[in-house]
Amino acid sequence: MADELEKEVQAEKPAEKPVEKSAEDNIEDIKKALAEEKARAEANLSGWQRAQADFVNYKRFVEQDKMESLKYANTNLLVNILPVLDDMERALASIPPKEAHHKSVEGFKMIDHKFRTILEKLGVKPILSLGMEYDYRTMDAITSAKGKKDTVIQELEKGYKLQDKVIRPAKVVVGNGEEPSVKEE
Repeated sequence: MADELEKEVQAEKPAEKPVEKSAEDNIEDIKKALAEEKARAEANLSGWQRAQADFVNYKRFVEQDKMESLKYANTNLLVNILPVLDDMERALASIPPKEAHHKSVEGFKMIDHKFRTILEKLGVKPILSLGMEYDYRTMDAITSAKGKKDTVIQELEKGYKLQDKVIRPAKVVVGNGEEPSVKEE
């Protein structure tokens, strides 16, 4: 019963009118809303600028990757041609001196020269190793032998670079620091 009376009293009360805000309060609310919107706009602008910078960086990366791919596109082909160059070099080295000026030998030398010139134009360069200090970035040490320590004393297979990239390391014999024995007569 007490609940019913309370409900009746509340029903008889006039509804409370919302308190009207003063003009100053409205201005403050508008200023606050404006500040929030400015902060949101600045955050959006900042995010857009970061996304724009990321996109520019991505485009630069893709372009560099494309250039790198084009620069080394023929690497596989060139690596497969190098053994032919090795065979030509061995064939020329095996020609007896008395036959070195024969016309067919001269023709073979011209072909070898032309082949090397073409490779050079493509950016293929031999790696100098004989007598040089051993460099693990451009050479593979196959074994060591008596000779000046860490110096290449024999080149078993020439190494080559394409531009600045090693496409085949030189296979070398490296000195171990022991003095080679001198044969007495």
